[in-house]
Amino acid sequence: MFNKALIALVLTSLTTGTPIDRRATGITSKEFSQGGCRDVLFAWARGSTEAGNMGTVVGPPTSDGIKAKFGETNVATEGIDYDAALAPNALPGGTDSKSRDLMVDTLTAMATQCPDSVIVAGGYSQGAAVSHRAIESLPANVQSRIAGVILYGDTQFTQDNGQISGFPQDKTKIICATGDLVCKGSLVILPAHLSYGRNAGEGSDFLNQQITAAMAATKARKARRGAHDRL
Repeated sequence: MFNKALIALVLTSLTTGTPIDRRATGITSKEFSQGGCRDVLFAWARGSTEAGNMGTVVGPPTSDGIKAKFGETNVATEGIDYDAALAPNALPGGTDSKSRDLMVDTLTAMATQCPDSVIVAGGYSQGAAVSHRAIESLPANVQSRIAGVILYGDTQFTQDNGQISGFPQDKTKIICATGDLVCKGSLVILPAHLSYGRNAGEGSDFLNQQITAAMAATKARKARRGAHDRL
């Protein structure tokens, strides 16, 4: 059992005390559900007790890194509106089924409604657990549409052997800070677990590489199809 009061105190002090620069992405983002398809779709699950549906630690700057590469109007970021309470961290799998299903529904809607979009996803802390449980639950045709997943401070890193079960490892990047006991299977929150804002550039660079590769593959397929049709 973990000390809920300690975790709540530490996370609250971080999320309320961290200065927030002007960002393209705020603490709440519903650009897909309210704005529809764009070239790139980014589904994000925040950490426990974080504000909005994006949080403040690493979600918004990761989204901003994608938008800086592909253009703000070409990227739709969707925060998962799961409860992000503390208690589900102690459940098997690191979160509850309702939270998992919310991300499943979002990713499925993206894949179904936007066949020409590139989809990426990610999460921080409990949000990483939500991502694990959601992505491993997707049918193959939806899972295959996800070009890349970034996880920070992954509460399931040790339990799931550093991977998302059934999802390609070359499409997954998990960032665990030195000294972050959460990545070692503990729920003790030390300063290292709250440091991932500094890794946002690394995370968005990985997703940008995956997006670029997916776009190139799609372009090549269309060119081959066009050449075949002209024969």
